[in-house]
This record gives sequence, structure tokens and C-alpha cells, in this order.
Amino acid sequence: MSGENITRMSLAEANLHKGETDWEWLEKQDAAGVEPEVDPEEGEVDWSQARIVMPPSKQIISVRIDRDVLQFFKSQGRGYQTRINAVLRSYMEAKQGPARPKS
Repeated sequence: MSGENITRMSLAEANLHKGETDWEWLEKQDAAGVEPEVDPEEGEVDWSQARIVMPPSKQIISVRIDRDVLQFFKSQGRGYQTRINAVLRSYMEAKQGPARPKS
């Protein structure tokens, strides 16, 4: 794969281009019998070293949040509770410093 066609962009930029597949070009490539390039670096995954990592459990609570704040997070789509948690974690870490990994 040549690097000349690779474009770096932020997630926000990528979302702006979502759904912009050049179907005409792909159909021409397919009609001409052109196969996609195979990346020699891409291969089988070595599962022998794989391990299951369970995410930390969450505490179920009831919390009162202003309606407009909740609506803002919900308007961003699925995962709004995870985003609220991420904002709270960021605030916590700013106040006390990042959590140290368990040894």
C-alpha cells in the first residue's frame, strides 16, 4: 500500500466524510478485475498471549443532574452515561492526580 493515498484526520473530520465512498471507482476496479492490495504486515493474530481483561465494575447510584446537562449528554447519542463518567473522571484526576496502576 503506498503512503500517497493515506490521509490523516481527526475523528470529527472523519465523521464529516462518513458515507462518502467512491462507489464508481470501486465498481471500475472490480470490473477491471483489480484485486485490493494485500498488506504484507497484516497477518494472523497470535492468540497464545491473549488474556481476558475485565473492565472495572461500576457502582449503580441515583444522581440528580440538571435537565439541560442530561439532555446535552443524551443528545450526543449512545453511551451518554460513559461520557458523563469520563468527564467526572477527568475532573477527579485533575484534582487528585491520575490513578496509579495496581502492582
